[in-house]
Amino acid sequence: MTLTIEITSDFICPWCLIAHHNLQQAIAQLEAPVDIQWVWHPFELNPDMPATGMDRRAYRTNKFGSWAYSQQLDAQTIQAGMANGVEFRYDLMQKTPNTLNAHRLTELAANVGKATDMAERILQAYFTEGEDIGDIETLSALATEVGLNGDQVNAFLLSDEGISEVRDSKQQAIAQGIQSVPTMQIGDAVWVGGQPVDVFLSALQTAQDLEVIKS
Repeated sequence: MTLTIEITSDFICPWCLIAHHNLQQAIAQLEAPVDIQWVWHPFELNPDMPATGMDRRAYRTNKFGSWAYSQQLDAQTIQAGMANGVEFRYDLMQKTPNTLNAHRLTELAANVGKATDMAERILQAYFTEGEDIGDIETLSALATEVGLNGDQVNAFLLSDEGISEVRDSKQQAIAQGIQSVPTMQIGDAVWVGGQPVDVFLSALQTAQDLEVIKS
């Protein structure tokens, strides 16, 4: 049996990492075997971010009113991550990046069936390793790690190819009523946020049951 999971996300959203991790945990607990077809939809939270990104402390202080409150929000995701086996290293992060190129790269990787591998590597690089995922050289190196040709990726990211597709995808998501990330469609059901493993497990089981009925 094959189930399709569609994820609308952005790479600077910590709850997107938690949601994907929890989904994987839930899939591993399914009693009946299932093949998952992952579909990643880009949703830039900061489309007007400078291409080189911004100093993280300055950006989040401006966004949330104070650095102290920003750190409180970080602590919430750190705690949620610890409970689910996800490590956040905000201490390593220097920038809040522009994520356009990270989305373009994931779309490129989808052409060779590696969108999920690429998305997972980008999320890990940003949240666990503190890498600048807006930097083209960094993204090209990450692409090489998952089996893409680094030189071809570098040339692609230096072009304008794929930019309009990423921007159009967000508008399509908004037209469908998506207001925030992560938003995940599992079968016929839609879930928003970093839901617990048991919630995703129930959703997956329901989707499996519906597929059995349809077949």
